[in-house]
Amino acid sequence: MLRMRRFAFGPLGLALLLGSSLLAARNSETLDETRAPLAATERAHEAGAPRVGVDRPKPTFPLYQRDKRIHGLKPLQPLVDAAPAGSVLKPPPGSYAGPVVLAKPLTIDGGGQVTIDAGDKGTVFSLQADGAVLRGLHLTGSGDSHDTDDACLDVRGHRNHIEQLVIDNCLFGIDLKQSNDNILRGNRVRSKPLAIGVRGDGLRLWYSHRNLIEVNTIVESRDMVAWYSHHNVYRGNVGERSRYSIHFMFAHHNLVEDNRFVDNAVGVYFMYTEGGTLRRNLISHATGATGMAVGFKEASNTVVEDNEFVYNAIGIGSDLSPFQPDSKIWIRRNRFAYNGIAVQLTSELGGNVVSDNLFEGNLTHVVQAGRGKAGLNEWRGNYWDDFAGFDRDADGRGDTPYEAYAYADRIWIEQPPARFFKTAPVMELLDFLERLAPFTSPELTLKDDAPRFAKPSTRSPA
Repeated sequence: MLRMRRFAFGPLGLALLLGSSLLAARNSETLDETRAPLAATERAHEAGAPRVGVDRPKPTFPLYQRDKRIHGLKPLQPLVDAAPAGSVLKPPPGSYAGPVVLAKPLTIDGGGQVTIDAGDKGTVFSLQADGAVLRGLHLTGSGDSHDTDDACLDVRGHRNHIEQLVIDNCLFGIDLKQSNDNILRGNRVRSKPLAIGVRGDGLRLWYSHRNLIEVNTIVESRDMVAWYSHHNVYRGNVGERSRYSIHFMFAHHNLVEDNRFVDNAVGVYFMYTEGGTLRRNLISHATGATGMAVGFKEASNTVVEDNEFVYNAIGIGSDLSPFQPDSKIWIRRNRFAYNGIAVQLTSELGGNVVSDNLFEGNLTHVVQAGRGKAGLNEWRGNYWDDFAGFDRDADGRGDTPYEAYAYADRIWIEQPPARFFKTAPVMELLDFLERLAPFTSPELTLKDDAPRFAKPSTRSPA
Protein backbone atom coordinates (compact mmCIF):
# COMPACT_ATOMS: atom_id res chain seq x y z
CA MET A 1 0.00 0.00 0.00
CA LEU A 2 2.90 2.35 0.70
CA ARG A 3 4.15 1.83 -2.87
CA MET A 4 0.72 2.69 -4.28
CA ARG A 5 0.57 5.94 -2.26
CA ARG A 6 4.04 6.95 -3.37
CA PHE A 7 3.16 6.20 -6.96
CA ALA A 8 -0.19 8.02 -6.67
CA PHE A 9 1.31 11.21 -5.22
CA GLY A 10 4.45 11.11 -7.29
CA PRO A 11 3.05 12.93 -10.36
CA LEU A 12 1.37 15.54 -8.12
CA GLY A 13 4.59 16.23 -6.27
CA LEU A 14 6.44 16.47 -9.58
CA ALA A 15 3.88 19.00 -10.85
CA LEU A 16 4.21 21.12 -7.73
CA LEU A 17 7.97 21.07 -8.01
CA LEU A 18 7.85 22.21 -11.66
CA GLY A 19 5.32 24.96 -10.77
CA SER A 20 7.49 26.25 -7.96
CA SER A 21 10.51 26.39 -10.28
CA LEU A 22 8.60 28.35 -12.91
CA LEU A 23 7.27 30.77 -10.26
CA ALA A 24 10.74 31.32 -8.83
CA ALA A 25 12.11 32.03 -12.30
CA ARG A 26 9.34 34.55 -12.98
CA ASN A 27 9.90 36.27 -9.61
CA SER A 28 13.62 36.45 -10.38
CA GLU A 29 12.88 38.14 -13.70
CA THR A 30 10.48 40.56 -11.99
CA LEU A 31 13.04 41.34 -9.31
CA ASP A 32 15.69 42.03 -11.93
CA GLU A 33 13.26 44.32 -13.73
CA THR A 34 12.54 46.18 -10.50
CA ARG A 35 16.16 46.55 -9.42
CA ALA A 36 17.14 48.48 -12.53
CA PRO A 37 14.91 51.54 -11.96
CA LEU A 38 15.62 51.48 -8.22
CA ALA A 39 19.33 51.56 -8.92
CA ALA A 40 18.78 54.42 -11.31
CA THR A 41 16.74 56.23 -8.66
CA GLU A 42 19.56 55.80 -6.13
CA ARG A 43 22.08 57.25 -8.60
CA ALA A 44 19.73 60.18 -9.28
CA HIS A 45 19.26 60.78 -5.57
CA GLU A 46 23.01 60.80 -5.04
CA ALA A 47 23.20 63.46 -7.75
CA GLY A 48 20.73 65.64 -5.81
CA ALA A 49 17.32 64.62 -7.18
CA PRO A 50 14.47 63.98 -4.69
CA ARG A 51 13.45 60.43 -3.96
CA VAL A 52 10.36 59.20 -5.79
CA GLY A 53 8.23 56.10 -6.10
CA VAL A 54 8.52 53.30 -3.57
CA ASP A 55 11.51 54.92 -1.88
CA ARG A 56 9.69 58.16 -1.03
CA PRO A 57 10.19 59.18 2.65
CA LYS A 58 7.34 59.72 5.09
CA PRO A 59 5.85 63.23 5.17
CA THR A 60 7.53 65.60 7.61
CA PHE A 61 4.21 66.37 9.35
CA PRO A 62 2.04 63.26 8.96
CA LEU A 63 -0.13 63.95 11.98
CA TYR A 64 -1.73 67.24 11.07
CA GLN A 65 -2.38 66.04 7.52
CA ARG A 66 -4.63 63.34 8.93
CA ASP A 67 -6.58 65.60 11.29
CA LYS A 68 -9.60 67.47 9.99
CA ARG A 69 -9.37 70.30 12.50
CA ILE A 70 -5.92 71.37 11.42
CA HIS A 71 -6.14 70.22 7.81
CA GLY A 72 -4.83 73.00 5.64
CA LEU A 73 -2.95 74.81 8.43
CA LYS A 74 0.61 75.73 7.70
CA PRO A 75 3.19 74.06 9.96
CA LEU A 76 5.26 76.31 12.20
CA GLN A 77 8.30 74.04 12.06
CA PRO A 78 9.74 75.48 8.78
CA LEU A 79 9.73 78.98 10.31
CA VAL A 80 11.49 77.65 13.40
CA ASP A 81 14.06 75.79 11.31
CA ALA A 82 14.77 78.86 9.17
CA ALA A 83 15.30 81.25 12.10
CA PRO A 84 18.97 81.67 13.09
CA ALA A 85 19.99 80.65 16.60
CA GLY A 86 19.79 83.56 19.01
CA SER A 87 17.27 85.47 16.88
CA VAL A 88 13.68 86.52 17.60
CA LEU A 89 10.91 84.80 15.64
CA LYS A 90 7.56 86.60 15.50
CA PRO A 91 5.26 84.45 13.37
CA PRO A 92 2.41 86.20 11.56
CA PRO A 93 -0.79 86.02 13.62
CA GLY A 94 -2.89 82.95 13.02
CA SER A 95 -3.10 79.22 13.61
CA TYR A 96 -0.32 76.80 12.77
CA ALA A 97 -0.07 73.04 12.77
CA GLY A 98 2.12 71.21 15.21
CA PRO A 99 4.10 69.41 16.36
CA VAL A 100 7.04 71.78 16.81
CA VAL A 101 10.54 70.89 18.00
CA LEU A 102 12.87 73.68 19.12
CA ALA A 103 16.47 72.50 19.50
CA LYS A 104 18.37 75.82 19.48
CA PRO A 105 18.33 79.01 21.55
CA LEU A 106 15.60 81.09 19.95
CA THR A 107 12.95 83.56 21.08
CA ILE A 108 9.48 82.77 19.73
CA ASP A 109 7.06 85.60 20.49
CA GLY A 110 3.47 85.02 19.44
CA GLY A 111 2.18 88.29 20.85
CA GLY A 112 -0.90 86.45 22.08
CA GLN A 113 -2.06 85.93 18.49
CA VAL A 114 -0.38 82.66 17.48
CA THR A 115 -1.97 79.25 18.02
CA ILE A 116 -0.15 75.94 17.57
CA ASP A 117 -2.50 72.96 17.31
CA ALA A 118 -1.33 69.35 17.12
CA GLY A 119 -4.78 68.00 16.30
CA ASP A 120 -5.08 65.79 19.39
CA LYS A 121 -1.97 63.82 18.41
CA GLY A 122 1.23 63.48 20.43
CA THR A 123 3.02 66.45 21.98
CA VAL A 124 2.38 69.95 20.67
CA PHE A 125 5.72 71.66 21.39
CA SER A 126 9.04 70.09 22.43
CA LEU A 127 11.64 72.47 23.84
CA GLN A 128 15.01 70.75 23.67
CA ALA A 129 17.32 73.74 23.95
CA ASP A 130 19.01 75.87 26.62
CA GLY A 131 18.42 79.60 26.88
CA ALA A 132 15.30 79.78 24.70
CA VAL A 133 12.26 82.03 25.21
CA LEU A 134 8.63 81.11 24.51
CA ARG A 135 6.18 83.96 24.92
CA GLY A 136 2.59 84.72 24.00
CA LEU A 137 1.70 81.42 22.34
CA HIS A 138 -1.49 79.37 22.49
CA LEU A 139 -0.70 75.64 22.61
CA THR A 140 -3.58 73.22 22.20
CA GLY A 141 -4.56 69.76 21.03
CA SER A 142 -2.13 67.25 22.50
CA GLY A 143 -2.80 63.54 22.37
CA ASP A 144 -4.30 61.62 25.28
CA SER A 145 -1.68 58.91 25.84
CA HIS A 146 -0.17 58.56 29.30
CA ASP A 147 2.32 56.04 27.90
CA THR A 148 3.99 58.70 25.74
CA ASP A 149 3.35 61.62 28.14
CA ASP A 150 1.46 63.63 25.53
CA ALA A 151 1.78 67.28 26.53
CA CYS A 152 1.30 70.78 25.24
CA LEU A 153 4.84 71.76 26.23
CA ASP A 154 7.61 69.25 26.84
CA VAL A 155 10.76 70.85 28.28
CA ARG A 156 14.19 69.19 28.20
CA GLY A 157 16.54 72.12 28.69
CA HIS A 158 17.96 74.65 31.12
CA ARG A 159 17.67 78.42 31.65
CA ASN A 160 14.62 78.83 29.43
CA HIS A 161 11.91 81.47 29.86
CA ILE A 162 8.33 80.29 29.35
CA GLU A 163 5.98 83.22 29.67
CA GLN A 164 2.35 84.15 29.03
CA LEU A 165 1.39 80.91 27.30
CA VAL A 166 -2.23 79.78 27.08
CA ILE A 167 -2.38 75.99 27.26
CA ASP A 168 -5.61 74.03 26.93
CA ASN A 169 -7.04 70.77 25.60
CA CYS A 170 -3.87 69.00 26.70
CA LEU A 171 -3.24 65.85 28.67
CA PHE A 172 -0.12 67.18 30.41
CA GLY A 173 0.29 70.94 30.43
CA ILE A 174 3.96 71.81 31.02
CA ASP A 175 6.26 68.85 31.60
CA LEU A 176 9.85 69.44 32.77
CA LYS A 177 12.22 66.50 32.89
CA GLN A 178 15.83 66.96 34.04
CA SER A 179 15.48 70.67 33.34
CA ASN A 180 17.01 73.24 35.70
CA ASP A 181 16.97 77.00 36.26
CA ASN A 182 13.94 77.69 34.07
CA ILE A 183 11.40 80.49 34.62
CA LEU A 184 7.69 79.76 34.12
CA ARG A 185 5.74 82.98 34.53
CA GLY A 186 2.22 84.11 33.77
CA ASN A 187 1.03 80.96 32.02
CA ARG A 188 -2.55 79.61 32.02
CA VAL A 189 -3.04 75.84 31.89
CA ARG A 190 -6.18 73.76 31.54
CA SER A 191 -6.39 70.02 30.95
CA LYS A 192 -8.58 67.99 28.63
CA PRO A 193 -12.20 67.61 29.79
CA LEU A 194 -11.66 64.17 31.29
CA ALA A 195 -12.39 62.56 34.64
CA ILE A 196 -9.99 63.97 37.20
CA GLY A 197 -8.08 60.72 37.69
CA VAL A 198 -7.20 60.32 34.00
CA ARG A 199 -6.23 63.90 33.29
CA GLY A 200 -2.57 64.68 33.01
CA ASP A 201 -0.68 66.98 35.38
CA GLY A 202 -0.96 70.68 34.72
CA LEU A 203 2.68 71.13 35.71
CA ARG A 204 5.15 68.33 36.34
CA LEU A 205 8.76 68.53 37.48
CA TRP A 206 10.89 65.39 37.36
CA TYR A 207 14.52 65.60 38.48
CA SER A 208 14.33 69.35 37.82
CA HIS A 209 15.93 71.85 40.20
CA ARG A 210 16.01 75.59 40.95
CA ASN A 211 13.08 76.48 38.70
CA LEU A 212 10.90 79.53 39.34
CA ILE A 213 7.15 78.89 38.90
CA GLU A 214 5.50 82.28 39.30
CA VAL A 215 2.05 83.82 38.75
CA ASN A 216 0.68 80.89 36.77
CA THR A 217 -2.95 79.74 36.76
CA ILE A 218 -3.66 76.01 36.60
CA VAL A 219 -7.31 74.95 36.61
CA GLU A 220 -9.23 71.74 36.02
CA SER A 221 -6.08 69.68 35.78
CA ARG A 222 -4.98 66.68 37.81
CA ASP A 223 -1.95 67.75 39.87
CA MET A 224 1.05 69.96 40.06
CA VAL A 225 3.78 67.50 40.99
CA ALA A 226 7.47 67.67 41.83
CA TRP A 227 9.33 64.37 41.96
CA TYR A 228 13.00 64.27 42.99
CA SER A 229 13.10 68.02 42.29
CA HIS A 230 14.79 70.35 44.78
CA HIS A 231 15.11 74.08 45.53
CA ASN A 232 12.22 75.17 43.32
CA VAL A 233 10.10 78.26 44.05
CA TYR A 234 6.31 78.33 43.60
CA ARG A 235 5.17 81.93 44.04
CA GLY A 236 1.91 83.75 43.38
CA ASN A 237 0.21 80.91 41.51
CA VAL A 238 -3.49 80.01 41.41
CA GLY A 239 -4.70 76.41 41.41
CA GLU A 240 -8.39 75.55 41.18
CA ARG A 241 -10.64 72.53 40.70
CA SER A 242 -7.89 69.95 40.49
CA ARG A 243 -6.75 67.07 42.67
CA TYR A 244 -3.43 68.08 44.27
CA SER A 245 -2.49 71.75 44.09
CA ILE A 246 1.13 70.68 44.61
CA HIS A 247 2.38 67.20 45.43
CA PHE A 248 6.03 66.93 46.51
CA MET A 249 7.59 63.46 46.56
CA PHE A 250 11.26 62.99 47.44
CA ALA A 251 11.54 66.71 46.64
CA HIS A 252 13.56 68.71 49.16
CA HIS A 253 13.87 72.37 50.15
CA ASN A 254 11.13 73.78 47.94
CA LEU A 255 9.49 77.13 48.70
CA VAL A 256 5.73 77.66 48.28
CA GLU A 257 4.62 81.21 49.02
CA ASP A 258 1.81 83.67 48.25
CA ASN A 259 -0.27 81.16 46.29
CA ARG A 260 -4.04 80.70 46.19
CA PHE A 261 -5.34 77.11 46.04
CA VAL A 262 -9.12 76.74 46.06
CA ASP A 263 -11.55 73.88 45.38
CA ASN A 264 -8.90 71.18 45.08
CA ALA A 265 -9.04 67.81 46.80
CA VAL A 266 -5.66 68.45 48.49
CA GLY A 267 -3.75 71.68 48.81
CA VAL A 268 -0.03 70.97 49.30
CA TYR A 269 1.31 67.52 50.18
CA PHE A 270 4.84 66.87 51.44
CA MET A 271 5.71 63.20 51.00
CA TYR A 272 9.13 61.78 51.90
CA THR A 273 10.62 65.27 51.90
CA GLU A 274 13.41 67.03 53.77
CA GLY A 275 13.10 70.76 54.30
CA GLY A 276 10.60 73.03 52.62
CA THR A 277 8.65 76.18 53.44
CA LEU A 278 4.93 76.94 53.04
CA ARG A 279 4.36 80.65 53.59
CA ARG A 280 1.49 83.18 53.14
CA ASN A 281 -0.75 80.89 51.10
CA LEU A 282 -4.54 80.74 51.06
CA ILE A 283 -5.84 77.16 50.85
CA SER A 284 -9.58 76.71 51.06
CA HIS A 285 -12.44 74.38 50.19
CA ALA A 286 -10.34 71.21 50.13
CA THR A 287 -13.33 69.06 50.87
CA GLY A 288 -14.54 65.54 50.33
CA ALA A 289 -13.36 62.26 51.80
CA THR A 290 -9.70 63.14 51.19
CA GLY A 291 -10.02 66.91 51.60
CA MET A 292 -6.89 68.35 53.20
CA ALA A 293 -5.23 71.76 52.97
CA VAL A 294 -1.72 70.53 53.88
CA GLY A 295 -0.52 66.98 54.30
CA PHE A 296 2.66 65.42 55.62
CA LYS A 297 3.80 61.85 55.06
CA GLU A 298 7.20 60.99 56.55
CA ALA A 299 8.34 64.56 56.03
CA SER A 300 10.85 66.45 58.16
CA ASN A 301 12.14 69.97 58.90
CA THR A 302 9.32 71.89 57.23
CA VAL A 303 8.11 75.41 58.05
CA VAL A 304 4.40 76.25 57.76
CA GLU A 305 3.85 79.92 58.59
CA ASP A 306 1.46 82.82 57.99
CA ASN A 307 -1.00 80.77 55.92
CA GLU A 308 -4.77 80.77 55.96
CA PHE A 309 -6.59 77.40 55.95
CA VAL A 310 -10.32 77.94 55.59
CA TYR A 311 -13.30 75.64 54.95
CA ASN A 312 -11.33 72.42 54.50
CA ALA A 313 -12.19 68.94 55.67
CA ILE A 314 -8.77 68.88 57.39
CA GLY A 315 -6.46 71.85 57.78
CA ILE A 316 -3.18 70.00 58.40
CA GLY A 317 -2.98 66.22 58.32
CA SER A 318 0.25 64.64 59.51
CA ASP A 319 1.32 61.01 59.36
CA LEU A 320 4.68 59.93 60.79
CA SER A 321 5.98 63.46 60.56
CA PRO A 322 8.50 64.74 61.39
CA PHE A 323 10.11 61.49 60.39
CA GLN A 324 13.86 61.91 60.78
CA PRO A 325 15.28 61.72 64.34
CA ASP A 326 15.62 65.10 66.07
CA SER A 327 13.84 66.89 63.23
CA LYS A 328 10.93 69.35 63.57
CA ILE A 329 7.92 70.70 61.79
CA TRP A 330 7.19 74.32 62.72
CA ILE A 331 3.54 75.44 62.42
CA ARG A 332 3.27 79.12 63.35
CA ARG A 333 1.10 82.21 62.84
CA ASN A 334 -1.45 80.41 60.67
CA ARG A 335 -5.21 80.86 60.70
CA PHE A 336 -7.32 77.69 60.93
CA ALA A 337 -10.94 78.70 60.41
CA TYR A 338 -14.15 76.75 59.78
CA ASN A 339 -12.47 73.44 59.02
CA GLY A 340 -13.86 70.04 59.95
CA ILE A 341 -10.60 69.25 61.77
CA ALA A 342 -7.96 71.96 62.01
CA VAL A 343 -4.98 69.71 62.82
CA GLN A 344 -5.00 65.92 62.67
CA LEU A 345 -1.97 63.99 63.91
CA THR A 346 -1.83 60.26 63.23
CA SER A 347 0.92 57.71 63.85
CA GLU A 348 2.40 60.38 66.02
CA LEU A 349 6.16 60.53 66.68
CA GLY A 350 6.24 64.02 68.19
CA GLY A 351 8.39 66.94 67.12
CA ASN A 352 5.68 69.35 65.94
CA VAL A 353 6.02 72.90 67.29
CA VAL A 354 2.65 74.67 67.02
CA SER A 355 2.80 78.31 68.10
CA ASP A 356 0.95 81.63 67.70
CA ASN A 357 -1.79 80.21 65.47
CA LEU A 358 -5.43 81.24 65.35
CA PHE A 359 -8.04 78.49 65.79
CA GLU A 360 -11.63 79.63 65.24
CA GLY A 361 -14.87 78.08 64.09
CA ASN A 362 -13.49 74.60 63.53
CA LEU A 363 -15.72 71.64 64.34
CA THR A 364 -12.70 70.05 66.02
CA HIS A 365 -9.50 71.97 66.63
CA VAL A 366 -7.06 69.08 67.10
CA VAL A 367 -7.27 65.31 66.75
CA GLN A 368 -4.41 63.20 68.00
CA ALA A 369 -4.46 59.45 67.40
CA GLY A 370 -3.22 57.08 70.06
CA ARG A 371 -3.21 57.44 73.79
CA GLY A 372 -0.64 59.15 75.97
CA LYS A 373 0.78 61.22 73.09
CA ALA A 374 -0.15 64.71 74.28
CA GLY A 375 3.34 65.53 75.55
CA LEU A 376 5.15 64.68 72.32
CA ASN A 377 4.40 68.01 70.63
CA GLU A 378 4.77 71.64 71.72
CA TRP A 379 1.72 73.92 71.81
CA ARG A 380 2.28 77.50 72.90
CA GLY A 381 0.77 80.92 72.47
CA ASN A 382 -2.11 79.89 70.21
CA TYR A 383 -5.55 81.54 70.18
CA TRP A 384 -8.40 79.12 70.82
CA ASP A 385 -11.94 80.43 70.34
CA ASP A 386 -13.28 77.97 72.96
CA PHE A 387 -10.80 78.92 75.68
CA ALA A 388 -12.80 79.27 78.92
CA GLY A 389 -10.42 81.36 80.99
CA PHE A 390 -9.46 84.89 82.01
CA ASP A 391 -6.61 87.36 81.64
CA ARG A 392 -6.65 89.21 84.94
CA ASP A 393 -3.15 90.65 84.60
CA ALA A 394 -3.90 91.92 81.05
CA ASP A 395 -0.72 90.47 79.58
CA GLY A 396 -2.58 89.06 76.58
CA ARG A 397 -2.18 85.48 77.80
CA GLY A 398 -4.67 83.27 79.60
CA ASP A 399 -4.19 82.88 83.34
CA THR A 400 -4.72 79.12 83.04
CA PRO A 401 -3.56 76.65 80.38
CA TYR A 402 -5.77 75.65 77.50
CA GLU A 403 -6.40 71.92 77.64
CA ALA A 404 -8.25 69.87 75.05
CA TYR A 405 -9.65 66.47 75.96
CA ALA A 406 -11.22 63.79 73.79
CA TYR A 407 -14.43 62.46 75.30
CA ALA A 408 -16.90 60.70 73.02
CA ASP A 409 -14.61 61.80 70.18
CA ARG A 410 -12.52 58.74 70.92
CA ILE A 411 -15.17 56.66 69.14
CA TRP A 412 -14.61 58.19 65.70
CA ILE A 413 -10.91 58.91 66.31
CA GLU A 414 -10.16 55.26 66.98
CA GLN A 415 -12.79 53.91 64.57
CA PRO A 416 -12.52 56.03 61.38
CA PRO A 417 -15.72 54.62 59.77
CA ALA A 418 -17.65 56.13 62.67
CA ARG A 419 -16.63 59.62 61.51
CA PHE A 420 -19.73 59.57 59.34
CA PHE A 421 -21.71 60.11 62.57
CA LYS A 422 -19.31 62.76 63.91
CA THR A 423 -21.86 65.58 64.21
CA ALA A 424 -24.97 63.43 64.51
CA PRO A 425 -27.30 64.43 67.39
CA VAL A 426 -26.71 61.19 69.25
CA MET A 427 -22.93 61.75 69.17
CA GLU A 428 -23.33 65.33 70.33
CA LEU A 429 -25.57 64.18 73.18
CA LEU A 430 -23.13 61.46 74.18
CA ASP A 431 -20.26 63.94 74.14
CA PHE A 432 -22.26 66.40 76.26
CA LEU A 433 -23.02 63.71 78.84
CA GLU A 434 -19.37 62.64 78.91
CA ARG A 435 -18.25 66.20 79.63
CA LEU A 436 -20.99 66.72 82.21
CA ALA A 437 -20.37 63.50 84.14
CA PRO A 438 -17.52 61.46 82.64
CA PHE A 439 -18.00 57.73 82.99
CA THR A 440 -14.61 57.08 81.32
CA SER A 441 -11.31 58.87 81.67
CA PRO A 442 -11.01 61.49 78.89
CA GLU A 443 -7.82 61.54 76.86
CA LEU A 444 -5.69 64.70 76.98
CA THR A 445 -5.08 65.80 73.40
CA LEU A 446 -2.97 68.90 73.98
CA LYS A 447 -1.97 71.47 76.56
CA ASP A 448 -1.11 75.09 75.72
CA ASP A 449 0.39 76.65 78.84
CA ALA A 450 0.09 80.28 77.66
CA PRO A 451 -2.82 80.57 75.23
CA ARG A 452 -3.40 83.91 73.55
CA PHE A 453 -6.40 85.62 75.16
CA ALA A 454 -7.34 88.24 72.57
CA LYS A 455 -7.98 87.27 68.98
CA PRO A 456 -5.05 88.42 66.84
CA SER A 457 -5.64 90.46 63.71
CA THR A 458 -5.26 88.60 60.46
CA ARG A 459 -4.87 89.48 56.83
CA SER A 460 -5.54 87.41 53.78
CA PRO A 461 -2.22 85.88 52.71
CA ALA A 462 -3.08 85.68 49.02
